[in-house]
Amino acid sequence: MQSSSYPLKITGVIVSYNPDMNALRHLATAVAPQLDQLLVVDNGSLVDVGLGDAMPAEVIRLDDNFGIARAQNIGIERARANGSDYVLLLDQDSVPARDMVATLLAALSVKEAEGFKVACVGPRYSDSRKLDAAPFVRLEGLRLKRQACARPTAIIDVDFLIASGCLIPLSTIDAVGDMVEEMFIDYVDIEWGLRAQSKGYRSYGVCAALMEHALGDESIAFGRRNIPVHSPLRHYYHVRNAIWLCRQPWLMKRWKIVLLWRVARQFAFFSIMTAPRLQHARMMTIGLLHGIMNRMGKK
Repeated sequence: MQSSSYPLKITGVIVSYNPDMNALRHLATAVAPQLDQLLVVDNGSLVDVGLGDAMPAEVIRLDDNFGIARAQNIGIERARANGSDYVLLLDQDSVPARDMVATLLAALSVKEAEGFKVACVGPRYSDSRKLDAAPFVRLEGLRLKRQACARPTAIIDVDFLIASGCLIPLSTIDAVGDMVEEMFIDYVDIEWGLRAQSKGYRSYGVCAALMEHALGDESIAFGRRNIPVHSPLRHYYHVRNAIWLCRQPWLMKRWKIVLLWRVARQFAFFSIMTAPRLQHARMMTIGLLHGIMNRMGKK
């Protein structure tokens, strides 16, 4: 792996699960030259992710699917043990621009120099299937407002970032804590970002940093928007983890109201607009009950 010229050490952590190997190699090849170290933490895939060590990364093979949060924590711990200062989290279906990491690091340094406690910085991403560019979001009142990049060089104050492409100082993880493994998948990044915010840390979207990222299994055109659609099982996790998050004592009341309203809209939309409708409705109902009962972990 090519050594970077940064004075501080950055480790990338890709979490994989039964990946498209061509896409995974493309991601690893694109990001490895931007890092000091690249790890692939594989959640018990049926395919050989290492492919005879052809992957330009160290592969950590888990013997089962333990969820994205535990895989991220394992990668973070390995990065810490290797003396890294930052960790870059990545999903297997993302592809960063060739200067993404340097651009993120520069933005992070700017905000730290301005006196802010930085939770993380993340890129402006678009769906790899050429759908709408996804804006950053911030809670204003009781609404999640989309934050467009008015200038290509803008650095936008946001409440949370998606995990993929997120550059995090390990010192921040030490202060805020690891990802919540009981969530398994979905809302893991939202929970961590809001928890960091509750401790006085701030997250930033970096408009000049670019990345392609696939959202959902497919999408539905709804008005002027393309709504990403996941499987009924993923919608179970969405609802369960949102309800669980609303039960956390540190979460501000405004966020609880917004998340509960989001769950209600999600339940209505995917039960009506997305086949198989009954299965979506059933899994989201179970997720609602499990969130209330605090039944967490893998479904």
